[in-house]
This record gives sequence, structure tokens and C-alpha cells, in this order.
Amino acid sequence: MKAGYLAICKGLDRAVIFLCGAACVVLTASVLAIVILRFGFNTGNIKLQNLAEYAFAVLMILSLPYGLRRGGHVRVEVLSDCLPAGYARLADRAALVIFLVPVFGLMIYAWWPDLAYSWTILEGSVETGGLGGLFLVKTMLPLAAVAMILQGIAVLLDPRVLSE
Repeated sequence: MKAGYLAICKGLDRAVIFLCGAACVVLTASVLAIVILRFGFNTGNIKLQNLAEYAFAVLMILSLPYGLRRGGHVRVEVLSDCLPAGYARLADRAALVIFLVPVFGLMIYAWWPDLAYSWTILEGSVETGGLGGLFLVKTMLPLAAVAMILQGIAVLLDPRVLSE
């Protein structure tokens, strides 16, 4: 059962990597196009600007579970040099149980009504003539929170998950 769960989390990680990569490509291409249009042709495109914003939002929010899986979080500890070597691992485990699961669970709970409303009206850009599909971007926040919880549990179950 543990191996199956870790395999699911590994597959989820691959999906996150793909989405982050796609968002990075879209972001780079859209910013390049915006710059060329603005400085080369003295024009702009609201939909293209919205696309860059959406890609940036997706890239940033999905970078959280990506970083957690690889131990890329930042630790600010003053006493860690004075404590035994296993302290950092124990502190990580405690933080995952005490903070990560409840905080991201609360994030899903608090965000759900806004997300449901956004899907109900198929929310689009706030700018006139902007790109639709903002509801899809808003969906990434609870998906990233679920991914954070699942990856946090995977880290608790298998400490080697950080080194894969």
C-alpha cells in the first residue's frame, strides 16, 4: 500500500513537472511576443498579457509541490548548528504534520466557495477584451494544495522521496 501511494505521488510529481514546464514555455513565449509587439510594432495585446499572467500564476503555485518533493524549501534556523544531525529531519517531520497538512487543508476549505463560484460563471479576465478561462487558473490553487499534502505525506512515509 505504501509503495502504491508513493508511486501515485511520483506520477503526480511528473504531472506537476510537465505543467510547470509548459507554463514556463508559455510564459517565455508570451513575454517575448509582448516585447516584440510593443517595441517592434508599437502595439499590444490584452489577451497575450493575460496569457503571460496566467502562465506565471500556474508556474508559481505549482512550484510549491515541486520544491517540497526535492527538499527545496528554505529553513531559517538559528540553533541547528548546535543540535544533533538528526534534528533537521525531525524538525521537517514535525513541520509537515503540524503545519503543512492543516494549513493546506484550510487553504482548500477556504478557497472552495470562491472556486465554485468562479466555475459557475466561467470567470474570465477582469480587463475588457481579455482572455477567458481565469476559473482554470484559480483551480490550480486547490490542486497545488492537494499536491502539497500528498507530497508531504509521501515525505513522511519515505525519507528517500527527497533524494529521487
